[in-house]
Amino acid sequence: MSRLYPTVLLCAYGFFSNLRPLEPFLTAFLLGHDKNLTETEVVNEIYPIWTYSYLLLLFPVFLATDYLCYKPVLVLQATSLVVTYAMLWRAQGTLAMQFLEFFFGLATAADVAYYSYIYSVVEPAQYQRMTGFCRSATLFGSAAGCLTGQLLLSVAKAKLLHLVYVTLASAAVAFVAPWFLPGPKRSLFFHRSPGVAEDEQQGGGKPSLEKPEDVEVRAPLNAKTSAVSEAAPSGGKIKQASPSAGVSLQVSGPPEAGTQDVGLVRVLKILFEDFVQCYRCRPLLAWSLWWALATCGYFQIVNYAQPLWETVRPSQDYDIYNGYVETLSTLFGALAALLAGCLPTSWSLWGELLLCVLSLLMAVCVFVMDLLGNIWVCYASYVLFRTTYMLLITVATYQIAASLSMQRYALVFGVNTFVALLLQSLLTLVVVDSAGLGLNVFTQFLVYGVYFAVIAGIFLLAWAYKLASRRRSKQEVLMNGGTPPEAASPPAPASPPLLSI
Repeated sequence: MSRLYPTVLLCAYGFFSNLRPLEPFLTAFLLGHDKNLTETEVVNEIYPIWTYSYLLLLFPVFLATDYLCYKPVLVLQATSLVVTYAMLWRAQGTLAMQFLEFFFGLATAADVAYYSYIYSVVEPAQYQRMTGFCRSATLFGSAAGCLTGQLLLSVAKAKLLHLVYVTLASAAVAFVAPWFLPGPKRSLFFHRSPGVAEDEQQGGGKPSLEKPEDVEVRAPLNAKTSAVSEAAPSGGKIKQASPSAGVSLQVSGPPEAGTQDVGLVRVLKILFEDFVQCYRCRPLLAWSLWWALATCGYFQIVNYAQPLWETVRPSQDYDIYNGYVETLSTLFGALAALLAGCLPTSWSLWGELLLCVLSLLMAVCVFVMDLLGNIWVCYASYVLFRTTYMLLITVATYQIAASLSMQRYALVFGVNTFVALLLQSLLTLVVVDSAGLGLNVFTQFLVYGVYFAVIAGIFLLAWAYKLASRRRSKQEVLMNGGTPPEAASPPAPASPPLLSI
């Protein structure tokens, strides 16, 4: 029951906070008679505020989440969602909608509290299962919201304003859940169990990454800390990964353990030391580079797909089916994440090439959406684009997390997201914002297509460089009379199953 209570509440919160029937039709609502905004105001002046707000709030909210032990930030997120949709219902004008985007950016930045809360209140053995529950709740909530919105429009002949009412009601229901969540007594950085602090001191201030038996098969991020891992009690680690692979994400101490407060300066020092050590690993750096670049482009496509569809097929003149499209793309994305666990690919050898090929496929999808001007082709290309991204981001998530402790997991993923948002803000400022070029939506998507083609080119060069380096190393070994690496050691096992998006 100690696990069931917070898990049910958190899943209910994740479901209802993502149940947003209006979301697939937001652009149509803003351009319609309820708000009477122009396309230029919506695309070039209102939507960019979300990007800037998310970027500016991400790091402060990350620190506040850890310092306040999650629950207050979840309440803040729930409040921000209610304020967002209440303003969408009642407020008028461009400035009001910009404030609305700010509150939604705050709610988005607070997602870190939702995805990390469960790690502080359940036992280590339950991390994998509970993470799956929480992520599934958000996916099902999003899919159900999109489908509900489409059915209300197409079948019940509801107005777009009615979707605002349903979305606000769902946010109000979600607002109740965080208040009843138990408050954790520990966190990753500011409120830590005493055992972890002692381990860090013994290990020179660097947290361990994984169990000692995993050292030989992982990226060499923990070469200096294996002794600490060996000395640490098993109760001080938290695992989340495929049981067959033994891959772990670790968090300090059991929930009932005492805590030791750490100052802000010490926390920032720990974060910086971990940042330097993690990004020295070349495989992690390569996957992180793709993560940041692709996520930047993905955010832009998802944010501005509706204005493109609205231009191709105006909602005031035709029936639109954005809800069905978002539902399908979400479900196919979830299936792609599961498919990633079945791929027998050797990512260490072919990873860059596959990133190149699939990034090129994403570029083709964007070009097709932009150039053909057919709404059904746009819909199909969008679904394929999102599915491909979900497949690759799942692989990238696992490849990065496989060797990291939970502290470094949060740090690396946070840095990757921050870099993605920084790039997105620059792209938005130059391409979208009226203070920059303020391009129309078709020209924007042409730029985004070129952007993904550049990503594909970068990883094609990276793969070619890796092949050349391997061939040169093999020739040097043969010339010195040694045994080639692939002959001296058994082949590396295929990537273990991936369990989350």
